[in-house]
Amino acid sequence: MKKFLIILVAALGMAAVASAQPKAIGGRIGNYGLDISYENYVGSGSDFLEFELGLDDAFSTSAFHFDGVYNIMIAHPDWTSSGQWGFYAGPGASVAVWENGKAENVVYAGVVGNVGLEYIFDFPLQLSISLRPRLMFGDGKVRDNGLLSLGLGFRYMF
Repeated sequence: MKKFLIILVAALGMAAVASAQPKAIGGRIGNYGLDISYENYVGSGSDFLEFELGLDDAFSTSAFHFDGVYNIMIAHPDWTSSGQWGFYAGPGASVAVWENGKAENVVYAGVVGNVGLEYIFDFPLQLSISLRPRLMFGDGKVRDNGLLSLGLGFRYMF
């Protein structure tokens, strides 16, 4: 499991270095745990890829997930004279390791969606709120908790 995490962090690091597009790194606090969040904008548009590695229980290292979402910027409302608002949504995939009730760790895989609202300040700080529905499969069943995650994001843009 440790090798998997090391490979995952290395892959994200290489992707960050290889790309010259605008990026953001930070965190997301959700109703199911804490996430480390990385965003990379795609092309010259405002669509972006979002990757998150998170603990589903802030006090446990045996329950974690990795999400990858392609977010499509739907609108940039002009609600304030400074900063920039954005409304986005997109599909993605998730891999998670959770206990199955028998004190065994099981790998789950599934699909996620993402709907969010962000505000980018005039300085390099981004705040967001997002709703992430998740449908996970593993251990011969559908994972029944963690289906909806409401999260508050904060990221440094560079």
